[in-house]
Amino acid sequence: MNELILSITIEPLEEGGYLATSDDLQGLIAQGRTIAETVEIAQDVARKLIESYVEHGDPLPPGIRQAVRQSQRRTKTKIAVGLSFDPVAA
Repeated sequence: MNELILSITIEPLEEGGYLATSDDLQGLIAQGRTIAETVEIAQDVARKLIESYVEHGDPLPPGIRQAVRQSQRRTKTKIAVGLSFDPVAA
């Protein structure tokens, strides 16, 4: 399985939950109750959108082509880690 790093934006919704979108992959919209759930849904949506491009013979968006090239190199990224205690008090 090949992987690529795709930039997404996650924002909280007023009614609760989170919304993910991507400037690199138009049409990627994912909503979840938690950030983790939203990321997981965004991954599924991204995979299906990219598979659709390939199946229909459409060219990949420029942001995806760039992400594919970058995925062939070492990548550093940041992840969110939920803690069950207050790290400032520890």
